[in-house]
Amino acid sequence: MGHIGEHVTLDAPVFVHESALLYGKVHVGKGASIWPHVVTRAELFEIRIGARSNIQDFVMIHVGMGTPTIVGEDCSITHRVTLHGCEIGDRCLIGIGATIMDGAKIGANSIVAGHAIVSEGAVFPENSIIAGVPAKVVATRDSGAANLANAKFYEMNARNFAQGQDVFSNDQLGELGQLFKG
Repeated sequence: MGHIGEHVTLDAPVFVHESALLYGKVHVGKGASIWPHVVTRAELFEIRIGARSNIQDFVMIHVGMGTPTIVGEDCSITHRVTLHGCEIGDRCLIGIGATIMDGAKIGANSIVAGHAIVSEGAVFPENSIIAGVPAKVVATRDSGAANLANAKFYEMNARNFAQGQDVFSNDQLGELGQLFKG
């Protein structure tokens, strides 16, 4: 069974899975979703998860020794990501297994590729495609619309899960087709 600590603020999230472990000063924004086996720990500073962002299965979020962890709005933090004392701008997608370290900042509308390691203090501008070990900008592109569509997909999925429905209806599949076509 999960844990939601006394210092956690849930601002009407869509879904928080029962296996999530949320400790310390954590704020989860309106419409956000927290998926199975997410762990957050905020003993020194705060963790803020923006509205409509999704924190997917097995993500670990911790604060740094001198920095909070901030996730913007409409972000997708995908499976097995580690966020440690960093800042993620709005409409970002952080790929499977990526690690983002203390003091790093990812600009809005960016993508961090799966398994990338973003070094301490690294700063990336908006509209970056970031990959590698250590991570660097490999392309520049405004991924905001695509990242927003992904966040909307997860918001719809979270609403389903909150109602005990773990498969999309045919109507929802049609909506999703329109969402990703646009």
